[in-house]
Amino acid sequence: MSQIVEEGTALMLDFAKIAKIAERCKDVIPVAIQNADTGAVILVAYTNELAFRQSLEHRRLILWSTSRNELWEKGKSSGETFDLVEAFVNCEQNSLLYKVRPRRGGICHTKNAKNLPRDCYYRRIDFLTGDLENLDP
Repeated sequence: MSQIVEEGTALMLDFAKIAKIAERCKDVIPVAIQNADTGAVILVAYTNELAFRQSLEHRRLILWSTSRNELWEKGKSSGETFDLVEAFVNCEQNSLLYKVRPRRGGICHTKNAKNLPRDCYYRRIDFLTGDLENLDP
């Protein structure tokens, strides 16, 4: 199923994601992750107070994994890590925007045909058909 969702051309939005997170992970907020150099939004993830404090202290992209329920330094196992350049909070203080700089490569766990990690927003929705177009095959 994951392969179909991550690489397919059919739009299969997970509208239950937030409810699933609320059941497992208390006290998290969403974080939009933006490439500081290109301005591209490359990921939306979650943080809790511990991950937030560690990100600020170490100036690295450290998040809270809602699937594993643990601290998660993005890319630590693959080497695709990110420096935290700036952090912003929204008006209601219930979400964050992190501007990051990749040390190398992309941010997504999926790879393109050249076996390179890409950014998570690599597919565009066709307004007429609802199909997905892969912009980084």
